[in-house]
Amino acid sequence: MEITDIDGVFCNGVKEGKLGLGIVRCRGNVAGVFTRNRLKAAPVLVCRENIDDGHIEGIIVNSGNANAYTGEQGLRDAREMCRIAASLFGCSDADVAVASTGVIGRPLDMEWIRSKAPEIYARIGKSGKHAENFARSIVTTDRFVKKAHSDVGLISAVAKGAGMIAPNMATMLCFIFTSASFDSGELYEMLKKAVDRSFNRLTVDGDTSTNDTVLIVSTGKEKVDRDVFEGELWKVCYSLAKQIAMDGEGATKTFDVVVSGAASDDEANAIARAIASSLLVKTAIFGCDPNWGRIIAAAGYSSADVDERITLSLKSGDREVLLVDDGRPTGNEEEARNLLKTSNSFVIEMKLEKGRGKGFAIGCDLSYDYVKLNSEYTT
Repeated sequence: MEITDIDGVFCNGVKEGKLGLGIVRCRGNVAGVFTRNRLKAAPVLVCRENIDDGHIEGIIVNSGNANAYTGEQGLRDAREMCRIAASLFGCSDADVAVASTGVIGRPLDMEWIRSKAPEIYARIGKSGKHAENFARSIVTTDRFVKKAHSDVGLISAVAKGAGMIAPNMATMLCFIFTSASFDSGELYEMLKKAVDRSFNRLTVDGDTSTNDTVLIVSTGKEKVDRDVFEGELWKVCYSLAKQIAMDGEGATKTFDVVVSGAASDDEANAIARAIASSLLVKTAIFGCDPNWGRIIAAAGYSSADVDERITLSLKSGDREVLLVDDGRPTGNEEEARNLLKTSNSFVIEMKLEKGRGKGFAIGCDLSYDYVKLNSEYTT
């Protein structure tokens, strides 16, 4: 399923070198979740303002330039992007959502956007090719486009994200569309919960972007049970989060950290995030080095209540390697090394003896290519 298979969604986009521009026509109810970075980009500020009434007529997105840390000019440019789209849609500027991603601190090339927007809109449509054009128009260092859908809940989504990703919303743009009928308040409640249990559990490098934006738009009138929809929405968001981890800049492996037996869910999540964020853990995983001491150490500095009563294992499919059994090392490092060498995706499972708290995080390894990609980002 593509986003264009959702009733009322039309889109198109173009990518020229590092610059991209995408447009979606999607009249409906809307809700959004945005970055927690205090230096929010201009499009984030304008988008939050424009979706406040719970309704939009469409979306305009540019890539290659974040329009962040650009002052009053940045705000004017973000609002002009809305005006450009509104003139094509035949609606109010305030009914357009706007997003940007790319390099921080540089003015937008508004001449390029002004010239490309009418061309893109003139060829807008509902085919798979139109959906692909839009998805590719919003990427930056991504190696592949991220898509997910649910036939059950009538949901389809597209996202971008690869680097500058931390569990405070990942550095990403995500656009979710559904023909299920919910008002904006309901959409926000469900989206926030889904984001907290997916994108907010993801870390690639510990950096939180200025531009993170997740929007959900309900364009139809189909009745779907809320509990069913909520579950399917989480699955879509989790799938996209895993795809972003797989595409972490230079990443070769992805992993989930699953923690149980903590004093509380909050403490379990804090431990999982500390482990998934640890540069020492990430580099060990890249080197297929079963250095479980780094995992234990990360749990120890997480601020959660931990002691030596820890059971630690690696899991991949039906394979499990026990590394620490209730505080006692097992000596299974060679078996663990083989698991890491032969698995691109696995689970680090930690069990404590502190309570019933459960939590998880999503991470990826850190390779030589991460340094190379980010040292050359603006050049």
